Amino acid sequence: MEHRLSQRIEGELPILVYKRGMPVATGAIKDASRRGLFIVTGFDDVRLNQALHLSFRFPEQPDKHHTLKAHVVRRADQGLGVDFDSAENDARVISELILWLEDHKDADGRAALRHRKIH
Repeated sequence: MEHRLSQRIEGELPILVYKRGMPVATGAIKDASRRGLFIVTGFDDVRLNQALHLSFRFPEQPDKHHTLKAHVVRRADQGLGVDFDSAENDARVISELILWLEDHKDADGRAALRHRKIH
């Protein structure tokens, strides 16, 4: 049984992954919580605990990029689990992300990606 300290919200939102300041991958947020994200991506050139920067934008605000700092806590065939703990982030950005994902679920409560354009 899995025990989480904060609830995960399923969703889909395109995201860019940066390593050492360079964009290295595209992906999509699969789920998020106030503590971290799971990113669906084919990129796997990372180590556990490696620091990453993430960049995303809401389709309704195409000119406004949001960034978060995170570190890798899980590598899987489908992508990466990242955690925000010990990274300095604007809590407002994380809250806006959670609210956006929650607001963009379909009628069955599943993530509904309405915009597939990645940065």
